[in-house]
Amino acid sequence: MIAIFGAGAIGCWVGGRLAAGGAAVTLIGRARVMDELAGGLTITELDGPARTVKVTATTDPQAAATAAITLVTVKSAQTAEAGATLARVLPEHATVVSLQNGVRNVEVLRAALPGRRVLAGMVPWNVVRKDRGAYHRGTTGTLMIEAAPEGEPLLAAARAAGLPIEARRDMPAVQWTKLVMNLNNAINALAGIPLAQQLAQRDYRRVLAAAQREALTLCARAGQPIARLAPIPSGWVPRVLELPDRLFTVIARRLLAIDPHARSSMWDDLEAGRPTEIDYLQGEVVSLATRQSSAAPVNSALLQLIRAAEAGGRRDFTGAELRARCLGG
Repeated sequence: MIAIFGAGAIGCWVGGRLAAGGAAVTLIGRARVMDELAGGLTITELDGPARTVKVTATTDPQAAATAAITLVTVKSAQTAEAGATLARVLPEHATVVSLQNGVRNVEVLRAALPGRRVLAGMVPWNVVRKDRGAYHRGTTGTLMIEAAPEGEPLLAAARAAGLPIEARRDMPAVQWTKLVMNLNNAINALAGIPLAQQLAQRDYRRVLAAAQREALTLCARAGQPIARLAPIPSGWVPRVLELPDRLFTVIARRLLAIDPHARSSMWDDLEAGRPTEIDYLQGEVVSLATRQSSAAPVNSALLQLIRAAEAGGRRDFTGAELRARCLGG
């Protein structure tokens, strides 16, 4: 059995997809989400059929005690709490996989779960809740997990489900690369429009390119490797983002498929009145700059705008407005 602890949008979609492939899946989450699954879990994706599956859904963490592997999908700010809860129910030598944004969660879980094997993972997809018990994957990509024998139950279940997955030996580099990509989450949330529509506009992309350059420069100074997860090297992406709209559109179609209705998880958090993960995305870049006695002005500006949005501030910036606020001019 595979347990998914903290099942929200990502956890429900991944769990549903694994269950559709024949895995026994138990989702553990908040009552509001779990109650919606009584009639089944429906998963859809941009390049596949809709599936409705039956899964075990509960609010009781004890359900993870007998799992072959437990996937943690809580928001980054809840990782320490999740670790403390799982420490009370997971047996010695249990296997846990962090399928979360950010670069610190694995170490937090390892500190909270001595005696257990905690593996890093990376989810590349944008997933949104479409309706009660219905979740949609709006982008393409390959799930990644730290290479280790203990990860085999997840690898086997994903392969049986036809779900792209890869075991990696460079997960810190993978996670930092995902963080650099996720710097767009804040821009999309501040634009207030679907991802495809936002990325089609050069001014928004210029802000993203500048934010990514800051992060990549700081990583290089810190000696932090960046993985290549796309057909082009990560260092080339800012240059592609700055291309004129028509040329960018042609190239982007070859790199990533995006559902026209997909939005970032940060937009979804703001829409629901939840705290965002900005401290674990732009905040991580700003912290890295501080440790180098340097600055990250673009990411700092985005961080402050998201904090203002969390307090009820604007979430409808045009590309030109956001460029002026973040880049000046």
